[in-house]
Amino acid sequence: MASEKGLGMVHVYTGNGKGKTTASIGLGLRASGHGFRVLMIQFMKGDIKYGELEAVKNIPNFEIIQFGRPDFVDKDNPAQIDIDLARKGLEHARTAVEKGIADVLILDEINVAVEWKLVSAQEVLDIVKSRPKNMEIILTGRYAPREFIDIADTVTEMKEVKHPYMKGIMARKGVEY
Repeated sequence: MASEKGLGMVHVYTGNGKGKTTASIGLGLRASGHGFRVLMIQFMKGDIKYGELEAVKNIPNFEIIQFGRPDFVDKDNPAQIDIDLARKGLEHARTAVEKGIADVLILDEINVAVEWKLVSAQEVLDIVKSRPKNMEIILTGRYAPREFIDIADTVTEMKEVKHPYMKGIMARKGVEY
């Protein structure tokens, strides 16, 4: 149900294709342009100079906070530090919801954090369900759990059809990060 601001819906950006984080940032930029406060919490990302971190420094009311390391998380045996950082990110999201400090809350890579068992789907759902009625929430990452898809108002699946990775071309500054 949308609030008087027109906000209050849940979005899921998932799939194996490129563009999930980028789409959520685009929505955040649009919201910021209308004076809304945007908070992006990035799970499993940290200490890498992603272009979006620099770009939003110049965007009013748009903040990105990372809870991760620059290293990849081992899906089958995540390090305790990865679990601890994801838990801190989730706690930050919970606080943001409880205090209503954002109009748009983006939980970037939260779907992967759930799949990797760093946090539980139920914990995320509890946060989503307890949000103020005028808070928009975006959940990104591959492997969106069925529960997230079911609760969402908008679900977009990015499908990889062709990508430079398939030719051995690695991530490029300004395009993939």
